[in-house]
Amino acid sequence: MTNHLGIKGYDYIEFYVGSAKIWAYWHAKALGMEIKGYLGPETGVKDKVSYYLEKNKIKLVLTSSIKPTNYEINYFIERHGDGVKRWSLHVEDVKTAFDLAVKNGGIPVRNPKRFENDKGYIDEAALKLYDDAEIVFVNRDNYKGIFRPGFKEPVQKIKIEAADTGLFEVDHIVGNVRINEMNLWENYLNKTLNFETFIEFGAGDISTQYSALLSKVVRSKEGSVIKNPINEPYEGKKKSQIEEYIDEYWGSGIQHMAIATKDIISTIRALRENGVEFLSVPGTYYEILKERGFKVRENIDELKELGILCDTEGKGYLLQLFTKPISDRPTFFYEFIQRCEGAEGFGQGNFQSLFESIERDQMARGSFEKET
Repeated sequence: MTNHLGIKGYDYIEFYVGSAKIWAYWHAKALGMEIKGYLGPETGVKDKVSYYLEKNKIKLVLTSSIKPTNYEINYFIERHGDGVKRWSLHVEDVKTAFDLAVKNGGIPVRNPKRFENDKGYIDEAALKLYDDAEIVFVNRDNYKGIFRPGFKEPVQKIKIEAADTGLFEVDHIVGNVRINEMNLWENYLNKTLNFETFIEFGAGDISTQYSALLSKVVRSKEGSVIKNPINEPYEGKKKSQIEEYIDEYWGSGIQHMAIATKDIISTIRALRENGVEFLSVPGTYYEILKERGFKVRENIDELKELGILCDTEGKGYLLQLFTKPISDRPTFFYEFIQRCEGAEGFGQGNFQSLFESIERDQMARGSFEKET
């Protein structure tokens, strides 16, 4: 199949947060990322600060407002709290991708623009996604500097000690949307980006005795490098995690990002050593794994020790684990995943245990009961 937009893969993900400095420290200390770049007053930008972090193929930008006049960032933070503002796609040619996407129904946010300095140039353009989120097309093939023009080396030269987590690349990015929005955004992404729907979870596929959701996964057709699940609430006895997210985030947005590793046992061990908090599952989960006779290379007792979930996925299997929300609102969290022997799914067999764990946290927060 031909990817007409020339999509090569994920590029960077940018968060708008209350304190970029604190978020940068957390990501360096907890996830073992390296702070590589900085933009702010010391670089000539007076109304915001941004920290740029890398880990192998992962690129994050953490941005905060430092002036009340920066309406875009302040509005986002006041309404949604800390969260993902935009995720980007590396494309062969930004203008070509943008023009085709808009022709196919994409809603433009920023027209193609070139940013340049003595290190070269990058091209960017942006489309609307969900409420206040964006999809960015970017090409940095002709830029040799730090992230993009305007960024310089970090002002504070602080060595942050952290265990090496081995995190490698972004695997998928998940959106939570309001009732009756899932099909809308599925069609938008498929038509605009030349994606396709390759997994659907209907009524009853993802549920506990109390709550449920619907989900569809869209992906790029060339190489399946981009994967984006979209979740929508479904009627249940209690408030689902998707409903809680929409209530706390004040709208539709990006719920979590999955980061791939080639050795999840070493990764989770390091992340726990670095202080990351994870959702927990009962010990009986692993007894059931043994009873089902899962054929995995890993030792199930070691998976139990670290709380790692395991599920068969067609011709392979996957290992995964989810953090608790990493900010004050119960919204954004991380997933860490290892795909083994060609697994392509998302751990449907783990959903009930995972959602029951989330429900326990919802009960502790007092946000499990439906409003009457």
